Amino acid sequence: MVSGGGTGGHLFPGIAVAEAFLDKYPGSRVLFVGTGRQTDARVLANRKFETAAISSQGLKGKSLGQRITALLQLPVSILAAMRLLRRFRPQLVLGVGGYVTGPVLVAAKMLSIATCIHEQNSVPGMANRKLGRLVDRIFLSIPGSEGYFSAGKWVMTGNPLRRELLAASARQRPNKEGLTLLVLGGSLGAHRVNTLLMGAMELLRGAATPLQVIHQTGRDDEQMVAASYRELGVNAEVAAFFTDMAALYSRADLVVSRAGATTLAEITAFGLPMILIPYPFAADDHQRRNGEYLVRGGAALLFSQQELTEQKLAEEISALLADKQRRQQMGEAARRLARPDATEAIVEQCEKLMVG
Repeated sequence: MVSGGGTGGHLFPGIAVAEAFLDKYPGSRVLFVGTGRQTDARVLANRKFETAAISSQGLKGKSLGQRITALLQLPVSILAAMRLLRRFRPQLVLGVGGYVTGPVLVAAKMLSIATCIHEQNSVPGMANRKLGRLVDRIFLSIPGSEGYFSAGKWVMTGNPLRRELLAASARQRPNKEGLTLLVLGGSLGAHRVNTLLMGAMELLRGAATPLQVIHQTGRDDEQMVAASYRELGVNAEVAAFFTDMAALYSRADLVVSRAGATTLAEITAFGLPMILIPYPFAADDHQRRNGEYLVRGGAALLFSQQELTEQKLAEEISALLADKQRRQQMGEAARRLARPDATEAIVEQCEKLMVG
């Protein structure tokens, strides 16, 4: 059983591990327990594994009333998880993040089922810090996060990526004319990233080099961003959410992005230079810490959302697009930091827990 959800960053690592298990053991079964939100339903649709959902809510950053509601719902969520566990009877439960993970792992522990969690970020969230004391194994993605967990429990595996992404990242990039800028705000979108890009593109529209833009906006800003590109005469593909990310990364020459851990793992696998604008309200400022690891490795530039201006963003995009050698150096650094064997490493550790 895999449990997680709420954002693509929590779903995609679990999907990668689930599909790897089914590929390796064709007669096996995997149940993915999510939240039932629209994001979960869209991302989990038409997969080879089974799916289920339970209701749960978070505590951190909530009002007193919301925290009370979440605490009152917790026993109900644990009971719902226990019913699923008794019906499905898994040998192992893997938690990949999101509010739903806590009740499922607590229920699994109560039923003496082997448990493990995957922490994508440089700074573990409150739930994973607490669950780290409970579970049998902890899989980590970014060096530095190990200090939050007991020695002997954690394994540095990296962030598992979906098969189609790994396969595409290993292929030779297609020949094309001009340059392509890929803009990513995370699976739920990022309004400030969108508005910064619109202002920057107005300053860049007279650039000599033909520029193609691919912009993932999130649901709320899709129409506004598409209209802005049309008014500016910029050749752009705009969507609230793209499903074939492998094709987009294969075409990109430069990425402007938030700094969610799963997105960063994907970008590094493709060896792409990046400009990062971390989400400033992420728990424990973990997106900034995620990005700083790549900055130290020479793969990224990072700017705080509060300080970044449209003029500054336009200058940085223009400078990188004009400097092929620098883009190549940053891309090579990104690929060195990638962990393409993360899924295999987690599957191997899970196998040990299941037979142990």
